Amino acid sequence: MSGPLATTLTLVVFLGLAALAYAAWPLRSWRGEANEPQDDERTALEAEKIAALRALRELEADREAGHLLEADHAEMLERYEARAAAVLRRLDALQPAAPATPPAGPPPVPIPWSRQPVVLGGAGVAVLVFGVVLGILVTRYTTPAPVEGQPTAPAAPGPVALGDAPGGPGAARALPPEMLQGMLQAARSSLEAGRYPEAIAAYKAVLKREPRNVDAITHLGLILAIAGHAEDALEAFDKALQIDANYGEALWYKGSVLAEVKRDDAGAIAAWEQFVRGAASGPDREQAVARIREAKARLGSGAARLGGHPGSSPDGVGSEPAAPARP
Repeated sequence: MSGPLATTLTLVVFLGLAALAYAAWPLRSWRGEANEPQDDERTALEAEKIAALRALRELEADREAGHLLEADHAEMLERYEARAAAVLRRLDALQPAAPATPPAGPPPVPIPWSRQPVVLGGAGVAVLVFGVVLGILVTRYTTPAPVEGQPTAPAAPGPVALGDAPGGPGAARALPPEMLQGMLQAARSSLEAGRYPEAIAAYKAVLKREPRNVDAITHLGLILAIAGHAEDALEAFDKALQIDANYGEALWYKGSVLAEVKRDDAGAIAAWEQFVRGAASGPDREQAVARIREAKARLGSGAARLGGHPGSSPDGVGSEPAAPARP
């Protein structure tokens, strides 16, 4: 900041503070006696009552949006209602505020209009506004214009396709782990029941709070694959694998789309082999091993058919691509 600009802004701030002090000083004689302790307690309880009612409204909104399981909602509702009831009982226990009685004494001396609080407050606000406007004008007309040909700062990156980056426009406060798991479980239940719009809305709500949640990104990709958008689905799976290279469901669904829709057995084998390396012993791992053997067999038979019949497809012509199988 240049020297003249800093001096001007300092003067503006000083004038504004001086005007406010001048306007507020007469008001000190207008203050009544200090609030009774009971009044302070009543004020605190009123604020706590408002906060408790607001928490109940937000809890009900989360339940209606499907962000909470019924069990979690019932537990949190019981706790919030108990808190609100305790506050109301304490408010009822307080005695009603007694009307303030003016102290006996000589009649007040008339105050000149120039010393009225309204006049003084208005003068202070006017001086402060004048100072702010003056500071804006000084900043505007003293900032040097950009030199032609001077490089400018690079533009901010565009929005991420499946949720904003952390700290971006769509970022919000992080979800508690139990609430996050409840939202993911509700989204998966909607997906398994075929209620795809509900599942999409739930997964997007998760990504609004947790933009790098691989579960939500992967299952949005699965919904895209079911809808026949294979390229977009593969892009979603790759995005999830950039965050967690060994995320099993993303590897499984990627291999399924590559094998069943894109007819890319080599790419499917690579995805499934990575899935097998990170999977524990069990039915999912055995199924992946079996699908790897099938894909390798198709590659071998396809190469033999291509050697005898140039231009033929390894898997035949006209077959209808199916949605990826689920583990």
